[in-house]
Amino acid sequence: MADDPIWDLPERGPMPAPADSDMVKALATVSSATACAKLHAQGIRRTFVSGPRPLRPGQKIAGRVRTLQFMPQREDIASGLGQEYVERYTALWAVLETIEPGDVLVVQAYGSQSTGCFGDMLVRYFQQKGGAGLVIDGCFRDAPRVRETGVPIWSTGVTPHYASQAELFPWAYDVPVACGGVLALPGDLLVADDDGPVVVPRRTAPDVIAAARDHEQWERFSRARIEEGGALTDYYPLTPDTRAEYERWRAAGRG
Repeated sequence: MADDPIWDLPERGPMPAPADSDMVKALATVSSATACAKLHAQGIRRTFVSGPRPLRPGQKIAGRVRTLQFMPQREDIASGLGQEYVERYTALWAVLETIEPGDVLVVQAYGSQSTGCFGDMLVRYFQQKGGAGLVIDGCFRDAPRVRETGVPIWSTGVTPHYASQAELFPWAYDVPVACGGVLALPGDLLVADDDGPVVVPRRTAPDVIAAARDHEQWERFSRARIEEGGALTDYYPLTPDTRAEYERWRAAGRG
């Protein structure tokens, strides 16, 4: 019944293919704002995971997306009354066993302010498995101890509740999830910084990275020119004349 660990859980999708390490390293040099802009230019408009905010200023990650899906509780299946003794048989424990170095775990939790999707022990285990960071459309608990770990986390807040204490229950992993209004698929890439997390579809990542590198390089040039007194209309965005000036600047090895 409600807290009997014998049920048809957890559901699991196929393990995503390993991420290209060079592509992840390249994405790590791109800001989430630039990645979001370049995806929008490709016609992919909903990539910004709205809601989760960084636990600490200045944290940044890039990595392969793994997913964890919470679903509403239904008492004939699971009520969460057994705390960890029930949760250990769910997707929450199961996904942690499959985390590989560099993975970013993206968690669908409907923006719940009363479900603590992760706590101290689970975050530490995630860290020991080599996980790069957590993006949670919901909360975590044990905030002081979690901060001590240094694990980069984006969440909507904190709560004293354990994962299934309120209205949600960990249901499936490595399945498509909706996180902060964005579809995230296992095997996608994700970059996150102070502006928030952005999901980068795997097949578009090479084009996004190439476009982002050029964009961020000419922005460095434009920033320098503006600080020297250049006109905004000349340098942001570049005009044909200032683009030619930028190309000379880059050819001289100043970029």
